[in-house]
Amino acid sequence: VNMCSHRGAVVVEPGTGTARRFTCPYHAWSYDESGDLVGILDRADFGDVDTSCMGLTPLPVAERAGFIWASITPGSHIDIDAFLQGYDSVLELLDVEHAFPVGTNVIPGPNWKVAYDGYVDFYHLPILHKATFGPDFSSKASFDSWGPHQVVTSPSEKLAKWEHLPPEEWPAPALTGGVITIFPHISIATFDAGGCRVYMVSQLFPGDDPDTSVTIQNFLSTVEPTDELLEGIRGTMAFLEHVVRDEDYLTGNRIQRTVKTGAKSHFVFGRNEGGAQRFHQWVQAIVDTDDADLPALFTAGPSPSPARP
Repeated sequence: VNMCSHRGAVVVEPGTGTARRFTCPYHAWSYDESGDLVGILDRADFGDVDTSCMGLTPLPVAERAGFIWASITPGSHIDIDAFLQGYDSVLELLDVEHAFPVGTNVIPGPNWKVAYDGYVDFYHLPILHKATFGPDFSSKASFDSWGPHQVVTSPSEKLAKWEHLPPEEWPAPALTGGVITIFPHISIATFDAGGCRVYMVSQLFPGDDPDTSVTIQNFLSTVEPTDELLEGIRGTMAFLEHVVRDEDYLTGNRIQRTVKTGAKSHFVFGRNEGGAQRFHQWVQAIVDTDDADLPALFTAGPSPSPARP
């Protein structure tokens, strides 16, 4: 936790880079890469301190498929295998541990659930995005799930050329199209950017109030980018920022305003909107489940919603 053990100051400012020591800007207490307290200003005058129990507060972490997973609750436990339900076999196809970070966009948006609905919904693509990339996509979608995680893809005749090969021989691009989501707030989409494949890894975080969210778009190149490739990547980043901010989230913010009027008590999800149905079923199931029972929930899945006309 980015909190000095002395008086609670924030130790490290937001940003990127490398360092072997992290020094608090308030009283210059310093910590090493493991979070251990290794320096106290004017230590002889300060008094006796057992530095072994004064390090930064650790958080539980795990690593799978090139991603680092963390809980923001100190003292909690991550059962990463129960959570992923084998989904790491899908994420490994992306090979993100060998990808190159090439940029970040930060976009304010509506309530995070309203924003996230768009990432598991292809029904809107040719309509809302008709002036951008919508005409290249179908409104039809297929949904494959591993526990609460799901991959949303469009049926494509292009995949037929691989049907004579066993699945383990299919190339990664054929298996990583569409949108790969990680419950409850991450979306990974692949784009061609100036001749190289780029992943847009979107993280949706709640905002300062229930009406808002913040999306961090992290862009990863599958090849080490040259100056020429970076120019194309930056163009793709600007385009995707525009699409999400001025089309998806513009609509989402308006939805958020209409929800607050109370004019409607429910949203309606059709049979062709299975991604959003599954997402909201899992959100509700986790809200209704004690933390100790979550591993069993991830294995068994939520109870089906009652049938409605």
